[in-house]
Amino acid sequence: MSRAALLILADGRFPAGGHAHSGGAEAAVTAGRISDPPSLFAFCRGRLHTAGLVAAALAAAAADGSDPLALDEAADARTASAALRTASRRLGRQLMRAARAAWPDPQLDTLATALPRGAHQPVVLGVTARAAGLGPVDAAHCAAYESVGGPATATVRLLGLDPFDATAVLARLGPDLDAVAERAVAAARLVRTDGVEALPAAGAPLLDIGAETHAARHTRLFAS
Repeated sequence: MSRAALLILADGRFPAGGHAHSGGAEAAVTAGRISDPPSLFAFCRGRLHTAGLVAAALAAAAADGSDPLALDEAADARTASAALRTASRRLGRQLMRAARAAWPDPQLDTLATALPRGAHQPVVLGVTARAAGLGPVDAAHCAAYESVGGPATATVRLLGLDPFDATAVLARLGPDLDAVAERAVAAARLVRTDGVEALPAAGAPLLDIGAETHAARHTRLFAS
């Protein structure tokens, strides 16, 4: 049952709003940093080991039962860009709607009531995973994959990239995905004793700058 829940949660067709966001890929394409499969791989790998690692650790900690309100504050502190904070909370609200329909649970209700403006998406993801009977490892893998799956899919629309090439990029990232999930879970377990300060705070300045530039554009395909 838990394996089925993981497949549903990680499915790109799960109505969590991710299809409207490129994970910074649109800004990177506009700036010329993504133009072909090799540059997409470099972008996704960099995003995975920075923003992806932070998101995976937050999700793992929430799935492990750490205080989601403290984790939400930690997510805020680790997201330098105001545009990215807005996008994360918007995605969190959408994921919350889908999660409460799929896996009704008091934990989700409590979080939705405590943060009506929306919790950060990785925190909601972790609480959702817990409600669905999944553990920190599952939540970490799901968050890590989301951090690269979105940009890879977006480039198919942005560049007309061959879907087979985009999928091959994700397949090549397999070892990195496993390594990031493992680091995230290890950090999440430390939250029990050391607090949210134990969570990684890897920065990605180009993602932050790109997000702010993208948010100011009048014409764009993706929300972020």
